[in-house]
Amino acid sequence: MADPDALRTRWSRTLHRSRGTETPGSTPASTAAPAPSPEAYADNLLARWSEPQRRYHTLDHLTAVLDHVDVLEKAADDPDLVRLAAWFHDAVYLPDRSENEERSARLAERALPEAGLSAAATAEVARLVRLTVTHAPAGDDPNGQVLCDADLAILASPPDAYAAYTAAVREEYAFVPPDAFREGRAAILRQLLDLPRLFHTPYGTREWEGPARHNLTSELTLLTV
Repeated sequence: MADPDALRTRWSRTLHRSRGTETPGSTPASTAAPAPSPEAYADNLLARWSEPQRRYHTLDHLTAVLDHVDVLEKAADDPDLVRLAAWFHDAVYLPDRSENEERSARLAERALPEAGLSAAATAEVARLVRLTVTHAPAGDDPNGQVLCDADLAILASPPDAYAAYTAAVREEYAFVPPDAFREGRAAILRQLLDLPRLFHTPYGTREWEGPARHNLTSELTLLTV
């Protein structure tokens, strides 16, 4: 289970590093005034990730993505900006809407400058959030590769964890009739399996590609029998 207090600490440390401050209340290099305390931003994001319509895109998912970024951080140019993108990538989430990633990116564009982040860093976080629409980072985009691999690492879970993931996804889409859900989910699985690669970092390719393809193939078989 996710620990909100631990997540608050992780958020604060990441934000302080990203805006060039070492300790709470110190002064960012880019401004003469003290940057705002990160706690209010953490509380807002934690509340968003705890909304009742969520079953998979929850604090547990956020924690898992952050943990996977930690595993992959050496492959990123700026792992802390990737961590901030992880916090925002599903911060706006309504299962029946198609613009969640764009709205989440716009939330980052509003919140992060207020929180003391530079314009360039904010733009990079928002770019990474938008990249989770396709999970198709370029070959010269290490930050994007790390975020996309961390977000999709659930696909390589052991069988019990993968089954729990698929059940949670179905709960989020409980408003979709069973036949329509099976058809739509099967189409997504086929699209994923048709990709030349699901993971882009060396670690993800080595450790997650095979198990993920096995899980996706098994789920597709169950949906189409």
